[in-house]
Amino acid sequence: MPELAPYAASPMHSRGRRHPESAAAYRTEFQRDRDRIVHSTAFRRLEYKTQVFVNHEGDHFRTRLTHSLEVAQIARGIARALQLNEDLAEAIALAHDLGHTPFGHAGQDALNRCMDAHGGFEHNLQSLRTVDLLEQRYAAFDGLNLTFETREGILKHCSLPAARELGDIGERFLQRRQPSLEAQICNLADEIAYNNHDVDDGLRAGLISLTQLEAVELFTRHVRVVRRLYSDLSERRLIHETIRRMINTLVSDLIETTAHTIKAHQPGSLDAVRLAPPLVGFSPVTAEAQRTMKRFLRTHLYQHFQVLRMASKAGRIVNDLFDAFIADPRLLPEQYQTANASEQPRRVADYIAGMTDRYAIREHQRLFMVGGS
Repeated sequence: MPELAPYAASPMHSRGRRHPESAAAYRTEFQRDRDRIVHSTAFRRLEYKTQVFVNHEGDHFRTRLTHSLEVAQIARGIARALQLNEDLAEAIALAHDLGHTPFGHAGQDALNRCMDAHGGFEHNLQSLRTVDLLEQRYAAFDGLNLTFETREGILKHCSLPAARELGDIGERFLQRRQPSLEAQICNLADEIAYNNHDVDDGLRAGLISLTQLEAVELFTRHVRVVRRLYSDLSERRLIHETIRRMINTLVSDLIETTAHTIKAHQPGSLDAVRLAPPLVGFSPVTAEAQRTMKRFLRTHLYQHFQVLRMASKAGRIVNDLFDAFIADPRLLPEQYQTANASEQPRRVADYIAGMTDRYAIREHQRLFMVGGS
C-alpha cells in the first residue's frame, strides 16, 4: 500500500465502531468495512435499482450497482494519486447509494412526499440507517457496525434537525466542519460518474443526440479530438471514446486542483482537514463546465417526456404502496410491523426504500390488480 499523507484517514487511528470488535487478522478496519458492504443484502439489491431508466427497459442502462462500482473506481484512483486512503474511499463509494429507493430520484421524491408529515425521506440518511440498523447479518448487533469514518462519508447531506439526532455523525453539520478528504473525493467522484454515464445512457436510449450535445463545451471539446484522430469510428465507439476522455479530463483536473489547494492550506492531520474549508474540488473553468453539463442533462434528459412518464408511473406505484401499508400495516412483512403507531410510517418507508424496481412493480400488482398473488 502506498505511503499515506499525514492528513489521510488512517485505520490505525479510526474513531472506531459503535459496537467494539476485535481487530481482524489480515485486513485493516476500512477494508473490513468495504467487505461488509459488498456482502450486504442492500448492496446486492442495487443491481435492480435504476439511475434514470426503469430496470426492465434495457440490459445496458446503468443501475445503482454499476454506478456504485464506477464511483468506487474513480474515487480509488483519485485517492491513490493524492496519497489518501483508497480503502476508505472505496468503502464510502460502494455504500453511498444503499438507501436509494426503487425508480431512482422519482422514487425518492415520491417517498419524501409520502413521509412529509413523518420527518421526510432522504436517501443519504436512509443509507446510514441501512448500515446502522436495517441490515440483519450479525449475532451481536444490528446493521454492519461500520467505522465512524465510513459512516461519516456516507452522510453527504443532512438537515440540522436530523443532525441533532445523529450523535457523533451529525456533529460536523452542527459545527460546520468538513468530513475526511476521502469522503470529499467520493462526493465529486459520484458527480463525475453520473453526469458522464447519464450522457451515455441518454444517447443509447435515443433521448438525447450528438447534435444536441454539440452545444455543451465539455463534450464538444473531446468529440472533436476523437473525430480528428479517428475519422471512421462507429457512433457507439465515438461516444465511448469521447466519454472516457471527458472522465479523464475531470479526474485529472480534480487531482491537480485538489493537490494545489491542499498545498496552500497545508493541513497536518485529519483534524486539520475537518477545520479547513472544502479542499477537494475542480478548477473554476472545469467546475463551470460540469455545471453546464448538469443543466443540459436536466433540460434535455431528466425533463424528457419519456423520462417524465416513467417518473409519473414510479411515483404512483410508491404512493399507492405507501397508502396501502399505512392504511393496513398487516399487509407488511412481520419485521416491518410495529405496535408503535408513530413509528409505523418509518417502517413502511424502510420497506419501500429497500425494494428493487421489479419487486415494487410486482408488489403493486399483488395489492392492486385482480388476480395478483
